[in-house]
Amino acid sequence: MDLHVQHDCAAQEFSAELSGCRSILQYRYANGVMTIVHTKVPGAVRGRGVAAQLMRAALTVAREKGWKVNPACSYALAFMRRETQYADLLFDADAERKHADALLDEALDESFPASDVPSIGGDD
Repeated sequence: MDLHVQHDCAAQEFSAELSGCRSILQYRYANGVMTIVHTKVPGAVRGRGVAAQLMRAALTVAREKGWKVNPACSYALAFMRRETQYADLLFDADAERKHADALLDEALDESFPASDVPSIGGDD
């Protein structure tokens, strides 16, 4: 089934209509990361691959824009684990945190080299 998926950037939402039922995928974008927060497919059209097509559309946009994807929604996470062709888009929060910590450590080392003797109090 080929479904027409619409992307509303302002609403941060992908949507599609099938048999009079509107399905949605909602996301939040910040700092180069698309966080998929919710997918909703009405019961009347479940099981027809609608959520998968919404995911493919969202992941295509993320890839085109160079974004990483944080699948906060349980369906989005399961989809990305199953569809390994999107593995390169997966946002790794632990890796990002470790990278930020390494940059901070490097900046502190440059500002306060280990060879400097702390100057507390006066001259002895």
